[in-house]
Amino acid sequence: SFSTSVLHDNAHHEEMKHRMPVTKFTEDEEMVRDAARLWANQELKPWVREMDNECKTRPEVVQGLFDHGFMGMEIPEEYGGSGMNFTSACLVVEELSRVDPSVSILVDIHNTLTNNAVRFWGSEQLKEKWLPRLATDCVSSFALSEAGSGTDAFAMKMTATPSEDGSHYTLNGEKLWISNSKEAGVFLVFANANPSLKHRGITAFMVDANTEGIHVGNPEKKLGLRASSTCPVVFDNVKVDAVDVLGEVGLGYKYCINILNEGRIGIASQQIGIAKGCFDVAMPYLNDRMQFGTKLADFQGMEHQYAQIATEIHAAEVMTYNACRMKECGIPFVKEASMVKLYASQVAEKAASKSIEWLGGVGFTQELLAEKFFRDCKVGSIYEGTSNIQLQTIAKRIKEDYR
Repeated sequence: SFSTSVLHDNAHHEEMKHRMPVTKFTEDEEMVRDAARLWANQELKPWVREMDNECKTRPEVVQGLFDHGFMGMEIPEEYGGSGMNFTSACLVVEELSRVDPSVSILVDIHNTLTNNAVRFWGSEQLKEKWLPRLATDCVSSFALSEAGSGTDAFAMKMTATPSEDGSHYTLNGEKLWISNSKEAGVFLVFANANPSLKHRGITAFMVDANTEGIHVGNPEKKLGLRASSTCPVVFDNVKVDAVDVLGEVGLGYKYCINILNEGRIGIASQQIGIAKGCFDVAMPYLNDRMQFGTKLADFQGMEHQYAQIATEIHAAEVMTYNACRMKECGIPFVKEASMVKLYASQVAEKAASKSIEWLGGVGFTQELLAEKFFRDCKVGSIYEGTSNIQLQTIAKRIKEDYR
């Protein structure tokens, strides 16, 4: 009986080794996470304040992202990428966000949106043309939003008129709030190739940024993420070869929906990184600062506050990396992606606000990065689907579950 029990326990232990907690990462995932953390603290951190003040990302920072493989996380090695998984990509976004969310959003958009769209739906010709460059030297930009189509993305007015012989399309229109646009070497553009079909005419194109007729405007003056270029982009009679259509004509709206679901998990990773970055700034101060002969961290009123925020960060982390694993296992994750994006953005805002209170007067100054995290986190409840849109998506899925 004893030996049978031991054998059963051993078998159970072996089985459980293959069913690890979602926040226990593989050796490769830990390696890339640690590499991103080291690079962010050694190479990125010295430039953060300057880039925020100057509202632009330094070229050597972008080059460093490519040199360390952070821009081709899921691109297969045969195309020059890192050949890692989705979880690894999100871990890199999280670690970069602990230091500068402006840089992490560049990496997130590039990896979770453009790179994956090309991997999933690009022709072999497009893959061979763009994946090696996306992994090594070409920043991408996701051109979807317009003046009249923000949350209502499929109300876009930009057109893609096919030539009579079907050899090319002519793009006309203006995109707004386009991230990475100043640094971009290629735009993933969504335009309507047949407006009479409404959203079913929307088509995706990979457009070289040097194509004649593309005009990138001045960056928006933003509350946060200032080093991330967010610009209007005008497409004036831009001719694009038919071979540069991503996937099938008229299916751009489906590709957009699918890829943004993944992107929302990436944004959650960014928000978790921001929340942890706030702790990285605040906790050493609380442990060093003495008032009334006691460290601030030892006052019970303070203990309760940072314990509460830490609990919420952990909850967001578990939710996010569970969504990553669901995606990797091929399990439907739309509801979970919306949940983690919604919740992580709320936690980041709370952590950023509280960290400034904990730091007192110095937290309100630019001496520390707490005020920057406070500014940077706000857009988490806006881009890649507002919080209200996430709530609608979650509610829709819940109703479906109970029908």
